[in-house]
Amino acid sequence: MSLYVKHDLVDVILGTSLIFMAAVLLVCLFFIRMQTLSGGYYLVLVILAFGVLFITYSPFLSLVIGSRERLIEASFDTALFILLPAFTLYFERIFGPGKGRHLVRFRNIQLGYSCLCFVFLLVNVLLSFRLDKLYVIMTVNVLGVLMIVQLAYLLGLAVVYAYRGNKDAAIFSTGFAVFAVISISELVLYFTSTGPFHLFWWKWGVVAFILSLIIILGRGFARNYEQALAYSRELEQFNNTAQRSEKMEIISELAASVAHEVRNPLQVTRGFLQILGERSGRKEKEYLDMAVQELDRASLIITDFLTFAKPGLEEVDIFELSGELRHVAGILVPLANLQGGTIELKLQEGLYVLGSPAKFKQAFINLIKNSVESLYEEGLITVSAWKSGQHIIISVKDNGEGMKPSELSRLGEPYYSNKTKGTGLGLMVTFRIVEAMNGTIQFHSKKGQGTEVVVKLPADHSK
Repeated sequence: MSLYVKHDLVDVILGTSLIFMAAVLLVCLFFIRMQTLSGGYYLVLVILAFGVLFITYSPFLSLVIGSRERLIEASFDTALFILLPAFTLYFERIFGPGKGRHLVRFRNIQLGYSCLCFVFLLVNVLLSFRLDKLYVIMTVNVLGVLMIVQLAYLLGLAVVYAYRGNKDAAIFSTGFAVFAVISISELVLYFTSTGPFHLFWWKWGVVAFILSLIIILGRGFARNYEQALAYSRELEQFNNTAQRSEKMEIISELAASVAHEVRNPLQVTRGFLQILGERSGRKEKEYLDMAVQELDRASLIITDFLTFAKPGLEEVDIFELSGELRHVAGILVPLANLQGGTIELKLQEGLYVLGSPAKFKQAFINLIKNSVESLYEEGLITVSAWKSGQHIIISVKDNGEGMKPSELSRLGEPYYSNKTKGTGLGLMVTFRIVEAMNGTIQFHSKKGQGTEVVVKLPADHSK
């Protein structure tokens, strides 16, 4: 009894800990909105299956639940049938399908064989275990060889990826190498042993491997955090640019007013001075010419001020707008997450337009940011882009608070905003950018049901 407590009780404790870890990870997955855990559910299956294997392999379990060896064996085999394909699926999610999609084919074979073994387990149980000999061949001999092939194959792929500079692959390879070497060595000893052989050390290989998975998981969270910080800094830069643009719009309005109210009187005054100069003496004419020059200088100052406040159109270029929209969405993802929402992209590739990429991004940052600010909890913003005839359609749709018809009709008016602290200049800029690209913009909204903005731009066919 003391031998079981010293050795096999440890297996139960380790197995229970792994099952608890899998349960915690599964709960966390329900609250993670971003794809922080690639293949997270497969990782849950891997950890859960290892936990069940630990517990059911321990002889200590028989002392606790009595003589139910068949139930324990069935649980052990079921966990093994789940573990092998889930392990390969998780590896595929981290590192891809491999060259020529060989890993996908191997995974399909493995998944099919695990399903076959599970069906055979049920049939054997229904037939009161009369197919034990054939079942042992399928689930011990054949499956054992398949396990050795799987461990060697995945370890080889991980080493190749690590050699190419993938740090996660290097960590994975280190933990997996410890697990694979121990497991393969014990499997070989198991199949070559003539007497009873109790597999023991593989469990500690599993612990080392799971630790490597936890490290990879931590690195993934760290990368996502750094990416969120980078996006936040970039968003701050875009906000500064947008604020500067709004300020320039205000100056532009003031400058236009000055030009309208002051330039015309200056021109009239200049004309009268020229007439007086023609009828005056030489000395008076000299003073009048100086006055005309000063008026001309004042006119040039107004022109320079207008040029500064409202510069001409930037140099336009042909660009692919799906990439620009992905960039804009990436910048605004942290802001959307803070509001409890997500941004979903449905973008067709190869959509080319003529215009300024910087101003295009500025316009859609304004639109998507407006959608983010209108969201409630569990909000969703869907950004879609597709080609329709000679035009490209871009839709920004949210399920936020929406607008009343009276609010909808005033969008785009100078200084109108339905926000408490809004100025309306951001939307004015967006309207002008779309207009400069020879496009149109339409708003569809219902109070309490969300808003959809549809931008229609002429497609460029030179690409």
